[in-house]
Amino acid sequence: MKKTLIASAVAAATFSGAALAQEANLPTVYGNIQLAYINSNAGGNSSELFDNGSTLGVKHSHELMPGVEGFFKAELEFDADNKANNNGLSGFDEAYVGVKGDSFGQIWVGSDDSTYESAIDEIANYYEVASQSQGGSYDTGEGDLIQYRTPSFGGLTFGAAVQINGNSDSQNPGGNNYPYQLAAMYEMGGLEVAVAMDSNDGNTSYSSGGSSSTTYTVDSTDPTNVIARTVVTPNGANNENTYGMRVSYSMDDLRLTGQYQTRKDVSDVYGLFAGYTMGSNTFAVSWERTAPDVDGADDIDVYTVQALHNLSDHMYVYVEGYLGQGGDNYAGYTNGQEDQQTDLAVGTTYYF
Repeated sequence: MKKTLIASAVAAATFSGAALAQEANLPTVYGNIQLAYINSNAGGNSSELFDNGSTLGVKHSHELMPGVEGFFKAELEFDADNKANNNGLSGFDEAYVGVKGDSFGQIWVGSDDSTYESAIDEIANYYEVASQSQGGSYDTGEGDLIQYRTPSFGGLTFGAAVQINGNSDSQNPGGNNYPYQLAAMYEMGGLEVAVAMDSNDGNTSYSSGGSSSTTYTVDSTDPTNVIARTVVTPNGANNENTYGMRVSYSMDDLRLTGQYQTRKDVSDVYGLFAGYTMGSNTFAVSWERTAPDVDGADDIDVYTVQALHNLSDHMYVYVEGYLGQGGDNYAGYTNGQEDQQTDLAVGTTYYF
């Protein structure tokens, strides 16, 4: 599920309602239903109509003292595609509480997109279905976070996050540890530059998607063949830091982005993105490459295109195509059969 477009759309669509709610000191309720259909040749051929991240949310803020606000936000998830065995609200995406002020910035506690992800990983979060998007190799999840962002100093802001992993936490049976992230972001005109790091001392099981990373196994019948498999690794592949950099430029209806992320003994991840808005239509294209830091492992290249049409201020439809190439065994194929995966997704989102 793409987060950035929906967040912007909800903010725009609920502006007047939020103003009235704030005037009456009432919370703002918002939500969306996201449904999509995908056809893929992975493992032969597969297709599915599925829920792509439908949520129901509530948020509120109020003045604590002049120039200082308290705020909270909670987004609950549900599956809109299948009534059978459906228990309604089945999970949550974000839940946090915090304070903010013009003089000191903002600090918030709970579950939210992490500082590193927000600063660097734009391309993987842009697409709606993102079936093959190559996110960076960073382990700190989105829960149990304390995050802080400074006010802008002439376009320059700093961010930090620490995850509180106590030894009584079921997600952290190994004992106390406090993974952290640091970021610096600069904006001037249409230019954005961001650099960030993740200490990777925690694990992504604090995120709703669970923890996973890619490991590489040598085929016993052919030592020259390296097979990529995805396995659960609660404590990450290693304890090396992840470093990332993003440069974006927006000019009228055009946005360009370049990204680079690296983690020693794991991988380097590159990405280029271009998006153009034409009236109620948006077109986007990107290239992403994951280069494993493992001898004999093939690079993975993913090419993505998207066409999105806004039917109204509350509803849009889209088509996305993905082509992934990564050598033998990419996307779960048996050796020698295929070295690429193609996905075609169509979907719609209604939000209020």
